[in-house]
Amino acid sequence: MSRAFAYVILGGGVAAGYAALELVRHGDGVSPGELCIISDEAVAPYERPALSKGYLLPRGAARLPAFHTCVGANDELLTEQWYKDHGIELVLATKVVSADVRRKTLLTATGETISYKTLIIATGARALKLEEFGVTRSDATNVCYLRSLEDADKMVGVMRSCHGGNAVVIGGGYIGMECAAALVANEIKVAMVFPRKHCLDRLFTPKIAEFYENYYAAKGVTFIKESRVTSFETSSDGKVTAAILRDGRRLPADMVVVGIGARANAELFDGQLAMEKGGIKVNGRMQTSDAAVYAVGDVAAFPVALLGGDVRRYEHVDCARRTARRAVEAIMERSDGAEERGEKGFDYLPFFYSRVFGLSWQFYGDNVGEPVHFGDFSAPAGGRPKFGACWVSGGLVAGVFLEGGSREENEAVASAVRCRARIGDVAAELESRGLAFADQESRRKLTRRCYGLAAGGDKPTYAWHATVGVAAAVSIAAFAYWYGWQAPYVVKREF
Repeated sequence: MSRAFAYVILGGGVAAGYAALELVRHGDGVSPGELCIISDEAVAPYERPALSKGYLLPRGAARLPAFHTCVGANDELLTEQWYKDHGIELVLATKVVSADVRRKTLLTATGETISYKTLIIATGARALKLEEFGVTRSDATNVCYLRSLEDADKMVGVMRSCHGGNAVVIGGGYIGMECAAALVANEIKVAMVFPRKHCLDRLFTPKIAEFYENYYAAKGVTFIKESRVTSFETSSDGKVTAAILRDGRRLPADMVVVGIGARANAELFDGQLAMEKGGIKVNGRMQTSDAAVYAVGDVAAFPVALLGGDVRRYEHVDCARRTARRAVEAIMERSDGAEERGEKGFDYLPFFYSRVFGLSWQFYGDNVGEPVHFGDFSAPAGGRPKFGACWVSGGLVAGVFLEGGSREENEAVASAVRCRARIGDVAAELESRGLAFADQESRRKLTRRCYGLAAGGDKPTYAWHATVGVAAAVSIAAFAYWYGWQAPYVVKREF
């Protein structure tokens, strides 16, 4: 059996939904029967961030169809009916076992051959498993991962069975931190085990990490750092009862949650497409080494214009959304005969965020250079903390982290990073006076605004009445809001 389509999207995650919406919206859109989405999941594309946030809540939990794409960006809700209405073929619960790029065909596990004229690879990434690291008895029934709806359903069921019990969370990154918060909300005691010196060490500075670790500890979470789980004790019914650390310590466990990283699903195209950074290498148009194939989301390694064309691969929802849109734009430019652009890199501002308990942080840019901390790192009684850090590299703003910012403040921070503001040696002033200083100085008149970068001008320099005012803008100042120029990145997140 075989079928042929003009466009095939391989993968059913966030990027697939956003690519489908863009294809429908562009110009006259795709005609009924031209587009097919192949996914190994049994449901239409959905917003994955909901799984580690709203889906795990004990009350008022998020459930489909409420978080199908593309509601995470305050856009249309793409239910299965939406795909039917637009003549899009959803091939769900179907695994593709091989791909032939030269012949433009995909072979499914059921033996069906699906051919394409243009392919968008949106296969995402899969969770690393403990057995890959030699951890024994890690296939127990109460060991949970979180990457898919099926994973989330299993975790919800296991949590309900061990209310008031003990959970061991393995990993101190995104998934570990967000799942730990969900476990606490479900009244389960949590011990977190990871090999690093502090949580989220790829992004957090030790000072930032200390705040979150203390906040979690106040919620009852125990941190066991610079350690690893090497094996499990299990009961006769195949459930974990304890986690054994490499130093021999034994942690009681009614359930285990594993968040130790992910690996891009790129194996189908090994030897057929160029690879880099553990994923599929693309240009600034999301086009692979084969002109008819594009890659988006977690699996795509692309040059970032803001970083001088440095190739990066990001495993985050914002990247999935934006690369999907860029790929469709490029595909339609090609079909329209428009001039090709983007060889110098994709105009993307790296962005990450998380919400746990009553906290909410956002990060923009790249955490390279020297970090300068600002704000109040204490959690006021009955209030929200507000603090952050600015990374300065070569005298320019490289990245900014902000906890507790308003929408206007986050937008202004994004603008400052995108403009790569030039700053002076003002770290001491910023650290000592923090946000109050930033607020005061940012209200002073700007003598130069951020412009001209697209035309290849010099790096922008901000000057205030006081020389230290530049760092204020970098840290938190809502200068974009106060001075009326439009922030290029408007943050809209609900999941």
